[in-house]
Amino acid sequence: MSTATSAARPKPDQVLVDIADYAANFHLTSAEAFQTAHYCLLDTLGCGFEALSYPACTKLLGPVVPGTVVPHGAKVPGTPWQLDPVQAAFSLGAMIRWLDFNDTWLAAEWGHPSDNLGGILMAADWLSRTAVAAGRKPLLMQDVLAAMIKAHEIQGVIALGNSFNRVGLDHVVLVKVATTAVVANLLGLTRDEIVNAVSLAFVDGQSLRTYRHAPNTGSRKSWAAGDATSRGVRLALIAKSGEMGYPSALTAKTWGFYDVLFKGQPFRFDRPYGSYVMENVLFKISYPAEFHAQTAVECAMQLHPLVKDRLADIAKITIRTHESAIRIIDKKGPLDNPADRDHCIQYMVAVPLILGRLTAADYEDGVAADPRIDALREKMTCVEDPRFSKEYLDPEHRSIANGITIEFNDGSKMREVVVEYPIGHRRRRKDGIPLLLDKFRVNLARRFAAKQQQSILDAVDDPKRLASTPVHELVDLMV
Repeated sequence: MSTATSAARPKPDQVLVDIADYAANFHLTSAEAFQTAHYCLLDTLGCGFEALSYPACTKLLGPVVPGTVVPHGAKVPGTPWQLDPVQAAFSLGAMIRWLDFNDTWLAAEWGHPSDNLGGILMAADWLSRTAVAAGRKPLLMQDVLAAMIKAHEIQGVIALGNSFNRVGLDHVVLVKVATTAVVANLLGLTRDEIVNAVSLAFVDGQSLRTYRHAPNTGSRKSWAAGDATSRGVRLALIAKSGEMGYPSALTAKTWGFYDVLFKGQPFRFDRPYGSYVMENVLFKISYPAEFHAQTAVECAMQLHPLVKDRLADIAKITIRTHESAIRIIDKKGPLDNPADRDHCIQYMVAVPLILGRLTAADYEDGVAADPRIDALREKMTCVEDPRFSKEYLDPEHRSIANGITIEFNDGSKMREVVVEYPIGHRRRRKDGIPLLLDKFRVNLARRFAAKQQQSILDAVDDPKRLASTPVHELVDLMV
């Protein structure tokens, strides 16, 4: 009896088809999603501009071969570089993610959907410049905003029910998949070609989470998303050339993604693709801190004026938190680099308790050398609150709650300070958006002279004007 495997090519996996149909054919109608995408664009670019102040970031950016300039290539905002869209996507993507300050999505999988902007904006800029050079119409920023909404949705909806971190994979696999799909659509690929492109993303090599966790936490976590979004652009271009896809990339027995990398389990979906993720995305507005600690930092900032003169008298600090925070950022022992520190809840609480602030510079060696920080860290204990963990995953709440209780050597105890929804949450948009715009203005001032800052602000202030602006004309204002 023959045991040979059939070579008949199967129909494409439904997951691939659904992503491609959404990327190519779904009509976006949510005014809230487009408004939020507008704010997300500004915030994400601002995060990149701030990162350009850090040599550890800038040393990785620019052309692979120094001096290379690509005619009609993509211009990387905040820099003098004009590059091919793949390397431009890496540069912008690494800038965006470097300081852990752009938006966040928390579910069964965690991630930062605006990481996709590196590939989206650089591909769109390149397409616009080549179109104008050929006498055709350029892409508009409306196209970029729509691609952002769809990339957020693809990454975020898959993340709702599927934990890649629990099988040791990094969330940037979803950046690669989402960027591939929406950039393929910007490139004009057919629905079947987008299926091919997304299949290439799933059969591609996937990043391990090694660089995000003790004892190996390191700076690759700051450029991994740049790598992923640039790879998405590359795979979309490969598919555009007519390269074949792999229809059962996920479900193939033994050799597919599910069997090789997902313990044989198929993806689970809690909702169809729409615009839910952009509407509910979390902005990091006040603090460049891993998002599970954002509310803990807000608690610490409230406590700072009450304890700043009593630090030596503190006996114990209890952080009441949720399961994901304990699994990711509850750390003891030495922290060797900034990437290690911004993934340690104890460090992110100690600095504002002591200094009344938490900035990107506070993760650097000079601040970390303050002996008071590690002394306070040693007094901290994280405990899980089951309600916090439940409401973290509940779509009606999507909270990221933390509470801090401080006890002193004399036996006295302060009343617990609790914050359940961070300033960047959808429930706090009214308070958060003015601060987000202030953050953008500050980040513009880090990179551009006053006249250029004003030109950029004039171009992006009115959503309707921004949406109708050719992509390359907006990018030209930022180089």
